[in-house]
Amino acid sequence: MKILVAHNAYQHRGGEDAVVEDEVDLLRRYGHEVKVYRQHNDALNRMSPAKAAVSAIWSQDAASEVEALCERFHPDVIHVHNTFPLISPSLYWMADSLQIPVVQTLHNFRLLCPQAIFLRDGKICEDCVGKLPWRSVTRKCYRASAMQSAVITTMLATHRAIGTFRDRVTRYIALNRFARAKYIEGGLPADRFRIKPNFVESPGIPEWTGRQGGMYVGRLSSEKGLEVLAATARLDGAAQVDVIGGGPLEALARETFGERFLGYRPLPDIMARMGRASYLVLPSICYENSPRAIVEAFACGLPVIASRLGALADLVRDGVTGLLFNPGDPVDLAAQIRWAEAHPDQMIRMGQAARAEYEAEYTPERNYEMLMDIYDDAIATLHRGRHAA
Repeated sequence: MKILVAHNAYQHRGGEDAVVEDEVDLLRRYGHEVKVYRQHNDALNRMSPAKAAVSAIWSQDAASEVEALCERFHPDVIHVHNTFPLISPSLYWMADSLQIPVVQTLHNFRLLCPQAIFLRDGKICEDCVGKLPWRSVTRKCYRASAMQSAVITTMLATHRAIGTFRDRVTRYIALNRFARAKYIEGGLPADRFRIKPNFVESPGIPEWTGRQGGMYVGRLSSEKGLEVLAATARLDGAAQVDVIGGGPLEALARETFGERFLGYRPLPDIMARMGRASYLVLPSICYENSPRAIVEAFACGLPVIASRLGALADLVRDGVTGLLFNPGDPVDLAAQIRWAEAHPDQMIRMGQAARAEYEAEYTPERNYEMLMDIYDDAIATLHRGRHAA
């Protein structure tokens, strides 16, 4: 099978970019020929605002470049990740004109919410689900800019009106059941969805002795719950965790956690630390889609203490593979951390359950099987459509 992967990379590298690279490597490891069409948001620095806006709605340049690549490469399927803002949904129409099936992984909620995470003023906001998101313009939801919010709203309105998201994507990949349900609630066709989580390589068989302490791994930002974790740390004897990451709240992390603030660390170091810790804290206040940190933790036999919010409440089974707490509540988070510290044997059992779940759902081998099933389904669907026509 020949696969063309399309991805618009972010200015600040994140988990989504890593997922794309991992999937490409996985496909090549199994002998598939893979070409990658990539745009990078650094190019926005060289564009006028008007050109960037037009590109986000309909990029003729991207469509022409991908078309030329398809004519040389003849892919069996196009797997699209992020199209915003430089690739745009024009790619779907080009693929349809060449009768190439399109598989779209939905890493965030951009097709329903211009901000992509359903968060406003520190609280969950679903005002635009199933509706034209005009409120995002008046509220300046995307980057605190009415103009940039208007660009995304125009893109969504245009492609909803012409049926792009309904008719030109052969299969959508949702990363979990919660995300699938939310996309369908927002109007995407239910029969197009398949669920496939992210994966990570196993660091080896976990050790179960000598584990102690907690970890936070992720972007140091409000939506990730860093302020909740900091408030928890200020409670007596709570949240003595190592904090790994970078972001706009780095000063807060440095002030609150002192020597336990470790800044950026490479993935091998993070995984090694996960193999020695007792729990990972994931205090997000937004709708996370599928944080890689959960999969990494499960691979290391590390239970997760997570917000009881959105997909996190599905991914972390309370009392089985971790603990859940009320989102945004430092007192409840502190209580769960204290319980974890007081019950190391139970946390080890949860870690063993987490590792078993990793082996069943999140290994590269299992992910490859799911990906091939989705590709085969997309190709067969397109062929059936041709015969029907």
